[in-house]
Amino acid sequence: MKNAKRLALAAVLAVSSVTGAALAQGVGRVPTMVIGFGPGGGYDLWGRVIARHIGKFLPGSPNLVVQNMPGAGSYVAASWIYNIAPKDGSVMGIIARDATMGPLTGADGARFDATKMSWIGTPTTETNVCIANATAAVKSVDDLYTKELIIGDTGPGTGTRSYPLALNALLGMKFKLVSGFPSSSDVFLAMERGEVDGMCESLDSVIGKRPDWLATKKVRILFQGGAEPNPHVDAPFVLDFAKTEGQKAEISFLYAGQGIGRPFVAPPNLPADKLKMLRDAFDKTMKDPEFIADAKRQKLDVEPKDGAHLEQLVRDIYATPKPIIEKIGKLIQ
Repeated sequence: MKNAKRLALAAVLAVSSVTGAALAQGVGRVPTMVIGFGPGGGYDLWGRVIARHIGKFLPGSPNLVVQNMPGAGSYVAASWIYNIAPKDGSVMGIIARDATMGPLTGADGARFDATKMSWIGTPTTETNVCIANATAAVKSVDDLYTKELIIGDTGPGTGTRSYPLALNALLGMKFKLVSGFPSSSDVFLAMERGEVDGMCESLDSVIGKRPDWLATKKVRILFQGGAEPNPHVDAPFVLDFAKTEGQKAEISFLYAGQGIGRPFVAPPNLPADKLKMLRDAFDKTMKDPEFIADAKRQKLDVEPKDGAHLEQLVRDIYATPKPIIEKIGKLIQ
C-alpha cells in the first residue's frame, strides 16, 4: 500500500496545484474530474468523454481538469474523493464499479463508506465477458474446468481480478491471474503479444478498444456475467454454471456491481444544492446530442442511470446476508 499512498499524494498535489493557480487568478476553484485508473482503459475513456461535455451544464460553463489517479483498482481515487477532496461540488470522479464492494468485503485500501458517497450517475450498465485468444488452449467454458487460462488483471476492486478469483473457488474454474497491469489497455497489449491469453472485462471496453477482435474471431467470449443476460451476446450466462441455489446467490452478489456500470461519484456530505447541481448536470449531459455523438464515435453505448438509482442499488447490495458477503469477501481479496 506504500505505492498506493504515494500515488494518492502525488495526485493530491497535482490537483491542489491546479486549483491553487486558479484561485490566485480569482476565477474560483477549477472543477476536477478524477479518474481512478491510468490512461487508455474504459474508465479513462468514459471519464474523459463526460468531462468534455458536463461543464456546459455547470454554473459558468467551465472546462474541467482531468486528473488520473490510478492505484489499487481505483481504491486510491475513491478514498481520496471520500476523505480529502473538497466538499463544495468542485470534484467528481469515476471509480471501478466493483470498488463499491470493497468496504463491504473488508478489502485493504478501501477507506470509504459506499453508502455515504455522493452518487452522481452512470452513463451505462455493464456486461462483463471473459474472453480468450483464439490461439489459447481454452476454447469453451468446459475447457476452463480442465485447462488453465492465463489472464491479466488490473488490481483489487476490479472485475478483472474479483470474478476469476471467485469463480475458481466457487465453481472450480482454472483461471491463472497475472497482476500488475495499470489498465485494460495494457492487458489487451499483453494478449496481442502472447504474454497472457485472456481477460474478464466489460464488453464495451473490448469493443471500444479492439473493435475487430470479436468480428474477426481473434478472441472468443467464453461466457458473460452481469445483473442479467445480455441478449446481444451469444455466450452462456455465468449463473447457468451454478449447481445450487446457494451458489446462485453467491454469484449474483459477486456480479452485483455490473448494475452500477461506470459510476461517477462525489465526496460525501455535499450540501444538498451542490449534489443537485452535479446530478442535474450529469442527467443533462446524458441527453445532450453532442455528448451522445461523441460517445458513439468512441463506440460507447449510452444507457444511463441516475444518481438516486445508484444510491438505492448500493443500499440494496449492502443489505446482502452477511454469510454471503463474508464468503465472497474472502475469495476476492
